[in-house]
Amino acid sequence: MMFGIKGNKCTPVMQGLILWVLLTNIMLVLYSLTTSTQVNRRSSQEDTCPLSLGRLMKNVTVPSHRTKSQSAECSPVENIMFMKTHKTASSTMLNILFRFGEKHNSKFAFPDGRNDFFYPSPFLCSQVKDYRPGDCFNIVCNHMRFNHQEVAKLLPPNAVYITILRNPVDLFESSFHYYHRTVPFTWRMNRANKLAEFLKNPQDFYRPDAYNSFYLKNLLFFDLGFDNNLEADDPDVMMHINTLTKHFDLVLIAEYFEESLILLKDRLCWSMEDILYFKLNARKSSSVSQLTPDLRAKALQWNGADWKLYQHFLAIFWAKIEEFGRDRMKREVNELRRRNAEMKAICIEGGDAVEAEKIQEPRFRPWQPVGESSILGYNMKEDIDPKFRTFCEKMLTPEIQYLSDLGVSLWLTSLWGWIKDVVFTD
Repeated sequence: MMFGIKGNKCTPVMQGLILWVLLTNIMLVLYSLTTSTQVNRRSSQEDTCPLSLGRLMKNVTVPSHRTKSQSAECSPVENIMFMKTHKTASSTMLNILFRFGEKHNSKFAFPDGRNDFFYPSPFLCSQVKDYRPGDCFNIVCNHMRFNHQEVAKLLPPNAVYITILRNPVDLFESSFHYYHRTVPFTWRMNRANKLAEFLKNPQDFYRPDAYNSFYLKNLLFFDLGFDNNLEADDPDVMMHINTLTKHFDLVLIAEYFEESLILLKDRLCWSMEDILYFKLNARKSSSVSQLTPDLRAKALQWNGADWKLYQHFLAIFWAKIEEFGRDRMKREVNELRRRNAEMKAICIEGGDAVEAEKIQEPRFRPWQPVGESSILGYNMKEDIDPKFRTFCEKMLTPEIQYLSDLGVSLWLTSLWGWIKDVVFTD
């Protein structure tokens, strides 16, 4: 007898738990090997991107709202920190930043061996590939747990800080679906609708210190570097929100993604071509749980800190829309939609996203959650005009493949992907 289980009477849940523990320990050993050279240094002047060098990196700070005459005078902002939050259309934003960075020969701060900066650990400069104290970069954009003091060392002082938020109810639904198989405490849930079961009694399935538990409560707050177990009425919540207001120049809203991109274009003095996009990492509709009003209310209460954060920046977002001008915004959104529709017609076979098994070329297949294939992708047309082929390829390339194209070593991500696909496939 081992662990109280006789012979082959081990339940599938227990088998999965044992296998998960073994694989997790293997991954932790590998992580420790990749982090063995990291040192948590104190902040010093020598660690920081020098102001004198930052001024040589071609960034021009522009007003948040510009007239037509001012637009002709500004130059594209190239020094950017994008705080990539989970399940917020941030993969689509990353593709936009990758394309912009390639176009301008930007210097990216990339992780080493994987696609994120050792998430969920707080970000450290030493997690950047080949980092040396005093190094300067143009763009920081991979997944991390935000740590402003460390990020600021990498960028010139005039860098523009951006992030994106999503309604916490919809984010929670998406996160629960995508990550629940990686949170062991949810494995003992038996009902077909596990999300509803969780929301009715979340404390039965949630432990603040449990492995990966942060995916299931106030994920935005966690990603942005704070305690995700704070309740909405805790004074620290508003204090942290005010801190973020000082750090971020522009906070995008996923539900108003097109309007967000127009504000981004205006703030960074970019062109319409720079913000063209195809929606990446979208889920097939059958995998989306339709929450009743009662369950939405429970999800909102459970993610109260995120809701307070979202409301705060949504109000700021609409104030920026008013400043920009509603009529002007409507015109530019329509132009963005027209240009995106043109690119769809040029690039995408069939005009729409398809399920993973129908994607013909591996380079266009997106990363899938554990045990599922719910994320859609695209097939590129074969008879594309040569002048559009490269642009189409880049717009359609998922995050992992694009990072490889940019020269990032992803051996650890690839190993985890192999384990995920081979061991945990239904």
